[in-house]
Amino acid sequence: MSAEYSSEKSSGGHRPPLQKIVLGSRGSELARAQTAMVVDALKKAWPDLEIATEIISTRGDVRTAEPLDPRAGRKGLFTGEIESALAAGKIDVAVHSAKDLPSEMTAGLELGALLPRAPVEDVLVSKNTAAGAIATGSVRRQHQLRWKFPGVEVVDLRGNVPTRLRKLLEIDWRGIVLARAGLERLDYDVARGSFEFEGTLLQAETLSSGDFLSAGGQGIIALQIRRENEGARSVLRTINHAETFSCLQAEREFLRLLQGDCGSPVGVLATISGSTMRVWAQVFEPPRIEPRMARVEGDAAAPEKLARELWESING
Repeated sequence: MSAEYSSEKSSGGHRPPLQKIVLGSRGSELARAQTAMVVDALKKAWPDLEIATEIISTRGDVRTAEPLDPRAGRKGLFTGEIESALAAGKIDVAVHSAKDLPSEMTAGLELGALLPRAPVEDVLVSKNTAAGAIATGSVRRQHQLRWKFPGVEVVDLRGNVPTRLRKLLEIDWRGIVLARAGLERLDYDVARGSFEFEGTLLQAETLSSGDFLSAGGQGIIALQIRRENEGARSVLRTINHAETFSCLQAEREFLRLLQGDCGSPVGVLATISGSTMRVWAQVFEPPRIEPRMARVEGDAAAPEKLARELWESING
Protein backbone atom coordinates (compact mmCIF):
# COMPACT_ATOMS: atom_id res chain seq x y z
CA MET A 1 0.00 0.00 0.00
CA SER A 2 1.20 3.49 -0.79
CA ALA A 3 2.49 5.42 2.20
CA GLU A 4 1.55 8.79 0.76
CA TYR A 5 -1.06 10.90 2.50
CA SER A 6 -4.08 12.41 0.74
CA SER A 7 -3.88 15.95 0.90
CA GLU A 8 -3.25 19.53 1.46
CA LYS A 9 0.08 19.14 3.19
CA SER A 10 0.97 22.28 5.07
CA SER A 11 4.26 23.99 4.43
CA GLY A 12 6.40 25.22 7.26
CA GLY A 13 5.08 28.76 6.79
CA HIS A 14 1.37 27.93 7.09
CA ARG A 15 -0.44 28.49 10.37
CA PRO A 16 -2.70 25.64 11.54
CA PRO A 17 -6.47 26.28 11.64
CA LEU A 18 -6.29 25.64 15.40
CA GLN A 19 -3.68 26.82 17.90
CA LYS A 20 -4.11 23.72 20.04
CA ILE A 21 -5.62 20.28 19.60
CA VAL A 22 -6.38 17.77 22.36
CA LEU A 23 -6.18 14.05 21.62
CA GLY A 24 -7.98 11.45 23.73
CA SER A 25 -6.53 7.96 24.14
CA ARG A 26 -6.67 4.85 26.27
CA GLY A 27 -3.80 4.36 28.67
CA SER A 28 -2.43 1.01 27.50
CA GLU A 29 1.10 0.80 26.13
CA LEU A 30 -0.24 0.11 22.65
CA ALA A 31 -2.74 2.99 22.78
CA ARG A 32 0.02 5.36 23.92
CA ALA A 33 2.31 4.14 21.13
CA GLN A 34 -0.42 4.69 18.56
CA THR A 35 -1.17 8.15 19.91
CA ALA A 36 2.53 8.99 19.68
CA MET A 37 2.36 8.07 15.99
CA VAL A 38 -0.53 10.52 15.56
CA VAL A 39 1.40 13.25 17.37
CA ASP A 40 4.44 12.68 15.11
CA ALA A 41 2.30 12.90 11.97
CA LEU A 42 0.63 16.10 13.18
CA LYS A 43 3.94 17.72 14.14
CA LYS A 44 5.33 17.03 10.67
CA ALA A 45 2.27 18.54 9.03
CA TRP A 46 1.78 21.45 11.47
CA PRO A 47 5.04 22.37 13.27
CA ASP A 48 3.35 25.27 15.10
CA LEU A 49 0.38 23.28 16.40
CA GLU A 50 0.21 22.72 20.16
CA ILE A 51 -0.77 19.11 20.85
CA ALA A 52 -2.00 17.76 24.18
CA THR A 53 -3.09 14.23 25.13
CA GLU A 54 -5.74 13.18 27.65
CA ILE A 55 -5.66 9.58 28.91
CA ILE A 56 -9.16 8.16 29.37
CA SER A 57 -9.96 4.92 31.19
CA THR A 58 -12.49 2.73 29.40
CA ARG A 59 -14.78 -0.05 30.59
CA GLY A 60 -12.62 -2.59 28.78
CA ASP A 61 -9.52 -1.38 30.62
CA VAL A 62 -11.15 -1.53 34.05
CA ARG A 63 -13.31 -4.66 33.80
CA THR A 64 -10.76 -7.08 32.44
CA ALA A 65 -12.62 -10.05 33.94
CA GLU A 66 -16.00 -9.00 32.51
CA PRO A 67 -17.43 -11.78 30.32
CA LEU A 68 -17.97 -10.83 26.69
CA ASP A 69 -21.30 -11.34 25.00
CA PRO A 70 -20.64 -13.83 22.18
CA ARG A 71 -22.33 -11.55 19.63
CA ALA A 72 -21.49 -8.08 20.93
CA GLY A 73 -17.89 -8.93 21.68
CA ARG A 74 -15.55 -6.08 22.57
CA LYS A 75 -17.12 -3.38 20.42
CA GLY A 76 -17.67 -0.30 22.56
CA LEU A 77 -15.67 -1.70 25.49
CA PHE A 78 -12.68 0.40 24.44
CA THR A 79 -14.41 3.34 22.74
CA GLY A 80 -17.49 4.40 24.70
CA GLU A 81 -15.86 6.60 27.34
CA ILE A 82 -13.51 8.21 24.79
CA GLU A 83 -16.46 8.97 22.49
CA SER A 84 -18.34 10.51 25.43
CA ALA A 85 -15.39 12.81 26.17
CA LEU A 86 -15.25 13.76 22.50
CA ALA A 87 -18.97 14.50 22.28
CA ALA A 88 -18.75 16.62 25.45
CA GLY A 89 -15.92 18.72 24.01
CA LYS A 90 -13.35 17.57 26.57
CA ILE A 91 -11.11 16.41 23.72
CA ASP A 92 -10.94 17.36 20.03
CA VAL A 93 -9.84 14.03 18.56
CA ALA A 94 -10.43 10.47 19.76
CA VAL A 95 -7.63 8.05 18.88
CA HIS A 96 -8.94 4.52 18.32
CA SER A 97 -7.89 1.19 16.93
CA ALA A 98 -10.36 1.13 14.03
CA LYS A 99 -11.38 -2.48 14.68
CA ASP A 100 -12.73 -1.46 18.12
CA LEU A 101 -15.27 0.98 16.64
CA PRO A 102 -18.87 -0.21 16.24
CA SER A 103 -19.91 -0.43 12.59
CA GLU A 104 -22.60 2.22 13.19
CA MET A 105 -20.94 5.57 13.92
CA THR A 106 -22.12 7.39 17.06
CA ALA A 107 -24.47 10.28 16.24
CA GLY A 108 -22.69 13.62 15.86
CA LEU A 109 -19.27 12.00 15.39
CA GLU A 110 -17.32 11.05 12.27
CA LEU A 111 -13.94 9.78 11.15
CA GLY A 112 -11.63 12.72 10.49
CA ALA A 113 -8.56 10.79 9.33
CA LEU A 114 -6.78 7.44 9.26
CA LEU A 115 -3.06 6.76 9.38
CA PRO A 116 -1.64 4.34 6.78
CA ARG A 117 -2.59 0.77 7.54
CA ALA A 118 -0.06 -1.52 9.20
CA PRO A 119 0.23 -5.26 8.34
CA VAL A 120 -3.13 -6.95 8.94
CA GLU A 121 -2.05 -10.52 9.76
CA ASP A 122 -2.55 -12.33 13.05
CA VAL A 123 0.42 -13.95 14.81
CA LEU A 124 0.58 -17.15 16.84
CA VAL A 125 2.99 -16.47 19.69
CA SER A 126 4.28 -19.57 21.47
CA LYS A 127 6.93 -21.00 23.80
CA ASN A 128 7.91 -23.84 21.45
CA THR A 129 5.19 -26.07 22.86
CA ALA A 130 3.51 -28.37 20.35
CA ALA A 131 0.53 -29.26 22.57
CA GLY A 132 -1.91 -27.40 24.76
CA ALA A 133 -4.59 -24.76 24.41
CA ILE A 134 -4.43 -21.64 22.27
CA ALA A 135 -5.72 -18.46 23.92
CA THR A 136 -7.43 -15.48 22.29
CA GLY A 137 -10.08 -12.97 23.28
CA SER A 138 -11.40 -12.66 19.71
CA VAL A 139 -14.51 -14.64 18.75
CA ARG A 140 -13.38 -14.48 15.11
CA ARG A 141 -9.99 -15.98 15.93
CA GLN A 142 -11.57 -18.66 18.12
CA HIS A 143 -13.65 -19.88 15.17
CA GLN A 144 -10.70 -19.68 12.79
CA LEU A 145 -8.54 -21.73 15.15
CA ARG A 146 -11.19 -24.46 15.52
CA TRP A 147 -11.57 -24.52 11.73
CA LYS A 148 -7.85 -24.73 10.86
CA PHE A 149 -6.69 -26.76 13.89
CA PRO A 150 -9.40 -29.42 14.42
CA GLY A 151 -9.58 -30.62 18.00
CA VAL A 152 -7.59 -27.71 19.43
CA GLU A 153 -8.67 -26.39 22.82
CA VAL A 154 -9.37 -22.66 22.57
CA VAL A 155 -9.53 -20.55 25.74
CA ASP A 156 -10.48 -16.94 26.36
CA LEU A 157 -7.83 -14.28 27.00
CA ARG A 158 -8.22 -10.68 28.15
CA GLY A 159 -5.84 -7.82 28.89
CA ASN A 160 -3.44 -5.58 27.00
CA VAL A 161 -0.58 -6.99 24.93
CA PRO A 162 2.06 -7.23 27.72
CA THR A 163 -0.52 -8.77 30.06
CA ARG A 164 -1.37 -11.42 27.49
CA LEU A 165 2.29 -12.19 26.87
CA ARG A 166 2.89 -12.58 30.63
CA LYS A 167 -0.05 -15.00 30.83
CA LEU A 168 1.59 -17.05 28.09
CA LEU A 169 4.77 -17.24 30.18
CA GLU A 170 2.83 -18.28 33.29
CA ILE A 171 0.34 -20.78 31.85
CA ASP A 172 1.00 -24.05 30.04
CA TRP A 173 -0.60 -23.00 26.75
CA ARG A 174 0.49 -23.91 23.25
CA GLY A 175 0.28 -20.23 22.36
CA ILE A 176 -1.75 -17.04 22.05
CA VAL A 177 -2.94 -15.16 18.97
CA LEU A 178 -2.28 -11.41 18.67
CA ALA A 179 -2.42 -8.83 15.88
CA ARG A 180 0.88 -8.32 14.10
CA ALA A 181 0.28 -4.56 13.95
CA GLY A 182 0.04 -4.23 17.72
CA LEU A 183 3.15 -6.30 18.34
CA GLU A 184 5.21 -4.31 15.85
CA ARG A 185 3.98 -0.98 17.20
CA LEU A 186 5.36 -2.12 20.55
CA ASP A 187 8.70 -2.84 18.84
CA TYR A 188 8.50 -6.65 18.86
CA ASP A 189 10.24 -7.86 15.69
CA VAL A 190 7.68 -10.37 14.44
CA ALA A 191 9.25 -10.58 10.96
CA ARG A 192 12.25 -12.48 12.40
CA GLY A 193 9.99 -15.30 13.56
CA SER A 194 10.81 -14.78 17.23
CA PHE A 195 11.23 -12.01 19.79
CA GLU A 196 12.27 -11.66 23.41
CA PHE A 197 9.79 -10.75 26.12
CA GLU A 198 10.94 -10.29 29.73
CA GLY A 199 13.95 -12.54 29.20
CA THR A 200 12.13 -15.34 27.36
CA LEU A 201 12.46 -16.01 23.64
CA LEU A 202 9.01 -16.44 22.10
CA GLN A 203 8.25 -17.89 18.69
CA ALA A 204 6.12 -15.77 16.34
CA GLU A 205 4.32 -17.51 13.46
CA THR A 206 2.52 -15.14 11.10
CA LEU A 207 -0.77 -16.83 10.17
CA SER A 208 -2.05 -16.96 6.61
CA SER A 209 -4.44 -14.08 5.96
CA GLY A 210 -6.29 -16.35 3.54
CA ASP A 211 -7.36 -18.57 6.45
CA PHE A 212 -7.14 -16.10 9.33
CA LEU A 213 -8.84 -13.19 7.57
CA SER A 214 -8.46 -10.07 9.71
CA ALA A 215 -11.16 -8.11 11.50
CA GLY A 216 -12.61 -5.08 9.76
CA GLY A 217 -10.32 -2.15 10.50
CA GLN A 218 -7.43 -4.29 11.79
CA GLY A 219 -4.09 -2.46 11.61
CA ILE A 220 -5.68 0.98 11.25
CA ILE A 221 -5.39 3.93 13.65
CA ALA A 222 -8.62 5.94 13.39
CA LEU A 223 -9.06 9.59 14.39
CA GLN A 224 -12.61 10.52 15.30
CA ILE A 225 -13.96 14.07 15.60
CA ARG A 226 -17.20 15.93 16.27
CA ARG A 227 -19.01 16.51 13.00
CA GLU A 228 -19.20 20.28 13.51
CA ASN A 229 -15.51 20.71 14.39
CA GLU A 230 -14.22 22.26 11.15
CA GLY A 231 -10.88 23.21 12.70
CA ALA A 232 -10.04 19.64 13.71
CA ARG A 233 -11.24 18.37 10.34
CA SER A 234 -8.90 20.77 8.52
CA VAL A 235 -5.95 19.81 10.68
CA LEU A 236 -6.53 16.08 10.28
CA ARG A 237 -7.13 16.25 6.54
CA THR A 238 -3.42 16.79 6.04
CA ILE A 239 -2.50 13.45 7.62
CA ASN A 240 -5.33 11.32 6.24
CA HIS A 241 -4.30 8.30 4.15
CA ALA A 242 -6.92 8.23 1.39
CA GLU A 243 -6.36 4.62 0.31
CA THR A 244 -6.75 3.32 3.86
CA PHE A 245 -9.86 5.48 4.30
CA SER A 246 -11.51 3.93 1.23
CA CYS A 247 -10.66 0.41 2.39
CA LEU A 248 -12.10 1.04 5.84
CA GLN A 249 -15.28 2.47 4.28
CA ALA A 250 -15.79 -0.83 2.46
CA GLU A 251 -15.09 -2.97 5.51
CA ARG A 252 -17.31 -0.95 7.85
CA GLU A 253 -20.18 -0.86 5.36
CA PHE A 254 -20.01 -4.64 4.95
CA LEU A 255 -20.13 -5.06 8.73
CA ARG A 256 -23.01 -2.59 8.97
CA LEU A 257 -24.99 -4.50 6.36
CA LEU A 258 -24.16 -7.77 8.09
CA GLN A 259 -24.90 -6.16 11.47
CA GLY A 260 -21.61 -7.56 12.60
CA ASP A 261 -18.52 -6.27 14.33
CA CYS A 262 -15.19 -7.54 15.56
CA GLY A 263 -16.92 -9.54 18.28
CA SER A 264 -18.87 -11.44 15.65
CA PRO A 265 -17.16 -14.36 13.90
CA VAL A 266 -16.47 -12.24 10.81
CA GLY A 267 -13.34 -11.33 8.88
CA VAL A 268 -13.35 -8.68 6.15
CA LEU A 269 -10.47 -7.05 4.32
CA ALA A 270 -10.29 -4.53 1.48
CA THR A 271 -7.17 -3.78 -0.55
CA ILE A 272 -6.49 -1.45 -3.47
CA SER A 273 -4.24 -1.99 -6.48
CA GLY A 274 -4.26 0.88 -8.95
CA SER A 275 -7.92 1.78 -9.51
CA THR A 276 -9.22 -1.64 -8.39
CA MET A 277 -10.47 -2.54 -4.95
CA ARG A 278 -10.76 -6.17 -3.80
CA VAL A 279 -12.81 -7.07 -0.74
CA TRP A 280 -12.79 -10.48 0.95
CA ALA A 281 -15.17 -11.73 3.63
CA GLN A 282 -15.31 -14.76 5.90
CA VAL A 283 -18.39 -15.39 8.04
CA PHE A 284 -18.73 -18.18 10.60
CA GLU A 285 -22.17 -19.50 11.55
CA PRO A 286 -22.06 -21.84 14.56
CA PRO A 287 -22.41 -24.76 14.92
CA ARG A 288 -20.98 -25.08 11.40
CA ILE A 289 -17.17 -25.20 11.54
CA GLU A 290 -16.34 -24.01 8.03
CA PRO A 291 -16.98 -20.35 7.15
CA ARG A 292 -18.86 -18.88 4.23
CA MET A 293 -16.43 -16.93 2.06
CA ALA A 294 -16.74 -14.49 -0.82
CA ARG A 295 -14.68 -11.96 -2.77
CA VAL A 296 -15.61 -9.07 -5.04
CA GLU A 297 -13.59 -6.53 -6.96
CA GLY A 298 -14.37 -3.32 -8.80
CA ASP A 299 -13.91 0.43 -8.88
CA ALA A 300 -11.87 1.63 -5.89
CA ALA A 301 -13.86 4.86 -5.97
CA ALA A 302 -17.04 2.98 -4.98
CA PRO A 303 -16.17 1.20 -1.69
CA GLU A 304 -19.71 1.10 -0.29
CA LYS A 305 -21.11 -0.29 -3.56
CA LEU A 306 -18.53 -3.07 -3.43
CA ALA A 307 -19.42 -3.74 0.21
CA ARG A 308 -23.05 -4.25 -0.76
CA GLU A 309 -22.06 -6.58 -3.61
CA LEU A 310 -19.96 -8.58 -1.14
CA TRP A 311 -22.83 -8.75 1.34
CA GLU A 312 -25.18 -9.94 -1.40
CA SER A 313 -22.62 -12.52 -2.56
CA ILE A 314 -21.96 -13.99 0.87
CA ASN A 315 -25.68 -14.21 1.54
CA GLY A 316 -26.06 -16.32 -1.59
